[in-house]
Amino acid sequence: MTQQKQKQINLRIPGPTPVPPDILEAVGHPMINHRGGEFSAIVSRITAHLKAFFLTQQEVMVLTCSGTGGLEAAVVNVLSPGDKVLAVSIGSFGNRFATIAEVYGADVTMLAYDWGQAASADDVRKALKAEPDIKAVLVTHNETSTGVTNALAEIAAVVRAADKLI
Repeated sequence: MTQQKQKQINLRIPGPTPVPPDILEAVGHPMINHRGGEFSAIVSRITAHLKAFFLTQQEVMVLTCSGTGGLEAAVVNVLSPGDKVLAVSIGSFGNRFATIAEVYGADVTMLAYDWGQAASADDVRKALKAEPDIKAVLVTHNETSTGVTNALAEIAAVVRAADKLI
């Protein structure tokens, strides 16, 4: 294999990620003021493109943190200590979502599956019926620890029909 072809290999894994030359060049420029007009314009442009990309008219929030930070942001901004939540876990990050909720004082009911198995919307429906005082359902869409994707549209429909938060 030639050296040129080796540089073009795309591993398609979480990291390390190959960085294209034009990006490397861009990061070599001086920083702009993160509170200035230039930065604000960039964020507005990116947000508009994200809305189009995700096919939504809803607001898009960009978090400068890991996925765990996103889970924590969801919990701390939506739940209060003592709120009952159903945590649907199909792997490591589903468990982490539940742990974060517990740390912030939520009363967590686990709906755990064997790792590698997707959650069932029917199981979520049954759990919500069994505990009607549940306020919210915590669920990962794609569980990166196992590579399994939950049927989020189906689960969300069940949660919304029960008038709960997802």
